[in-house]
Amino acid sequence: MNEFFGSVWWLLVTLGLLITFHEYGHYWVGRRFGVRVLRFSIGFGPPLWRRRDRHGTEFVLAPIPLGGYVKFLDEREDEVPAALRDQAFNNKPVGQRMAIVAAGPAANLLFALLAFWAMYLVGKQDFSPVLGRAEGIAAEAGLRAGDRLAAIDGEPVETWTHAALRLVTAGVDRRPVAVEAVAADGERRRLTLDLSALPAGTREPAMLSASGLVPRHFVAPAVVGTVAADSPAAAAGLRPGDRILAINETAVDDWSDVPRLVQAGGAQGELRLSVDRGGDRLRLRLVPVQVDDGEGGQRWQAGVGVQRQAWDYDALIRHGPLAALAASARETWTMTSATVGMLWRMVAGRASLENISGPISISRYANASARSGLGHFLWFLGVISLSLCIINLLPVPILDGGHLLYYLIELVKGSPLSERAMAAGQYIGLVMLAGLMGLAFYNDIVRLVS
Repeated sequence: MNEFFGSVWWLLVTLGLLITFHEYGHYWVGRRFGVRVLRFSIGFGPPLWRRRDRHGTEFVLAPIPLGGYVKFLDEREDEVPAALRDQAFNNKPVGQRMAIVAAGPAANLLFALLAFWAMYLVGKQDFSPVLGRAEGIAAEAGLRAGDRLAAIDGEPVETWTHAALRLVTAGVDRRPVAVEAVAADGERRRLTLDLSALPAGTREPAMLSASGLVPRHFVAPAVVGTVAADSPAAAAGLRPGDRILAINETAVDDWSDVPRLVQAGGAQGELRLSVDRGGDRLRLRLVPVQVDDGEGGQRWQAGVGVQRQAWDYDALIRHGPLAALAASARETWTMTSATVGMLWRMVAGRASLENISGPISISRYANASARSGLGHFLWFLGVISLSLCIINLLPVPILDGGHLLYYLIELVKGSPLSERAMAAGQYIGLVMLAGLMGLAFYNDIVRLVS
């Protein structure tokens, strides 16, 4: 329940900040060009709170926090007295109207730059891009446990966040990627990770594991955490805290070896375990049982679970005020190119539409990032602000990008589009937006259920 209320609260904080910044961009530029602002609303629906300033602008807070709007004086919507026609939005030159519309996404871009700059000032904790294991495609490329990924496609990487971003992008494209790896002894090697060999149908969240890249912080020691009552493990004498050293004389490096060796040795009828218990080496015998695997088959079960481990961050990215400006610009460019690239790959059918998230997922990410620290929350705000900027610039009627498209056509042809053409565009935009929101909610619900 605390997680639910935390998610709702941080969603409101996130949307409140980003919507206010976006709409203030429209408002500020509109005022600079002498357009009369009738209403500045954060949220949709009947007003919960309102106040009118000396310029006649009504400021409103409304209950549906999924957007906002700035209403300008406009002859296409209301009758405008002759004395105020020069303050109407529709009577301004097309260049000024384009600037007013573009100011909302520009404000989100500026917010992202500021959020990333503040993030680098306070510091953001992350994991070093060090491998815990290298299997399959990664092992064939020459990568080994303990290697640190120093650069991918010639771009330096400092954390797993950036390494994963570049690797998943290459995985979506199914192309080889150049990797510079640094071994524990300092040896540098240039390798090629052939991500074109990824199995067909591999989704983005599974691409790192499918390529055999296992981060060090994903590797759990082979320490017993739970022993089920009346299970083969309990009968064998295993206890929580025992470290499994070997199964059937095969050394166990980490917990991932345990289920594999249990399945491999189950057919023999008995597993011979070498266990460390408080410094004492014990030898135990365990007889696994066969159970349904839920997919019409059978698997061997021992009744033992891994000891959960909270991994501490081992990398801190922090800069001074001036260096943070350059780092913020680089982060903005990296995340912008990644977001635009992923959108294009989804349109082209190369990336899954499951990547589209709605307010439920965003609220959970907001809560998780806020609990991880200020640096993580600032990074989250920057990424979401950039996403709003990019989505609003899409040439879809009803979005800012659609209005910019209308004004660009007007600039080229020398006269505005007909009201009929603009109305048709608005209907198309509503249908497209409704479809996008429906897909986002569907993905959210599927994630919750799964």
